[in-house]
Amino acid sequence: MAALLNTAPNYRQDRLRQLRAFCFTAEAGSISRAAERLDVTQPSVSLQVQALERDLGITLFERRGPRIRLTPDGEALYAEAHKLVEAIDGLAGRFAEGNRPLDSGRLDIGAGESSTLYLLPPTLERFMDQHPNVQVRLHHLSVGELMDALRQDQVDFAVGAILDMPDELRYRAIYSYGLSLITPPDHPLARRDVITMRDLAGQDYIIPPQNMTTWRLIKLVFQQHAVRYRVRLEVGSWEAVKRYVGLGFGIAIVSNVCLAEDYPGIVVRSLPEVFPKRTYGAMSRQGRFLSPQARRFLEMIRPDFFEPETVSATHRRSRGETPGFIAADGVDAV
Repeated sequence: MAALLNTAPNYRQDRLRQLRAFCFTAEAGSISRAAERLDVTQPSVSLQVQALERDLGITLFERRGPRIRLTPDGEALYAEAHKLVEAIDGLAGRFAEGNRPLDSGRLDIGAGESSTLYLLPPTLERFMDQHPNVQVRLHHLSVGELMDALRQDQVDFAVGAILDMPDELRYRAIYSYGLSLITPPDHPLARRDVITMRDLAGQDYIIPPQNMTTWRLIKLVFQQHAVRYRVRLEVGSWEAVKRYVGLGFGIAIVSNVCLAEDYPGIVVRSLPEVFPKRTYGAMSRQGRFLSPQARRFLEMIRPDFFEPETVSATHRRSRGETPGFIAADGVDAV
């Protein structure tokens, strides 16, 4: 990183302009859009990028008509430079945010359905009791909407599970749950103490919207084991799934987090040997400064949230394991 900025003060300022023009161009995909975002002329952006290429002795972009894309050297530089540019450009805002009193201001949290309905209410109640003057806004969003909201800094952080964690986001596990089968009381599987993958084949299932992370995991595991199944009914929420199971329309597989309270008319059978454990975590954009309100809320969820992660958690990521899930033999410190 230090090599990106020359030690001479006047040159350092020029280099920062070059890097900012380069990063904005890489993100916008064109010189013209980068110029609009920077509120400068197109020739100014072009000259800054050309000067950076000349100084570093590399080609940063492949130019194809009006569109441009990063070369391998450009991708390597962007991976380092965008952190530096974001850190410098956001310095004033982070300083002001960090010095804002904890008992005022606003906290924006993004969350999926399970987090909104089952995980967050206890912590929200404690936080709002202790900090009544903080305006809390809970944004109920789909996975795709959560990712966009994080990238655009529309929320301070998000809580949920995700199969594929983008590099520009950071994730820390805060909850761990298994999956369970729920059936009507008169279903044959309701009388089984142990449920196997073979038992789950050929059944009629009630499922949530298919873009939900839990269903994507279930579908993935079924595909890996060549399990055939039938979708009897697709409904709009986990509460609706439980309701229709209770009415006898079929069976369902749900996260245990959805079963915090007894639900009339359904039988629950855990599936520890069939599905991996699952984690819900907090996500934020890499480089984003978390406000005192956001830090306090996350520490209420998990007191050691900002302490270094355990070796086991880091090792799992180095093996390429998905942050939203835990291997069947793994234990997560949540």
